[in-house]
Amino acid sequence: MTAFAPLYTLHVLAALIWVGGMFFAWMILRPAAVAALQGPARLTLWGEVFPRFFVWVWAAVLILPISGVGLLQLHFRGFETAPRYVQAMMGLYVVMLALFLRIQALQLPVLRSAIQAQDWPAGAAALGGIRRLVGVNLLLGLAVVGIAAWRPMF
Repeated sequence: MTAFAPLYTLHVLAALIWVGGMFFAWMILRPAAVAALQGPARLTLWGEVFPRFFVWVWAAVLILPISGVGLLQLHFRGFETAPRYVQAMMGLYVVMLALFLRIQALQLPVLRSAIQAQDWPAGAAALGGIRRLVGVNLLLGLAVVGIAAWRPMF
């Protein structure tokens, strides 16, 4: 077995956790929370969900570039010789990372503060901003998965 197979597996799992988690949150958990919970309880739920999920996103954020650069070196011998689709995937990762960091550093603290102060309108506004950015990130993540599936690295 070469180093490629375990590295590729780790890479795919990290992407699956990040994109799959966003898909679950956006398509399953959010509508269920809206249907079942009143505003304060829904905001409190998200205040508990995000830190738990973001631990896994941080792991993915670290694993993806490390494994990606490893795969790039093993398969293409460097960025310059990599096909455009690989370069596009790397660029989309950078955009997704920037959006995640914006949520983590700027919007999640506002949500936490609003929940702690029981300022439900401010919490709803913060959650709405997070929801929009997660939606954009989900679309970008699905695009990356689509690119990877359409143009596999082997």
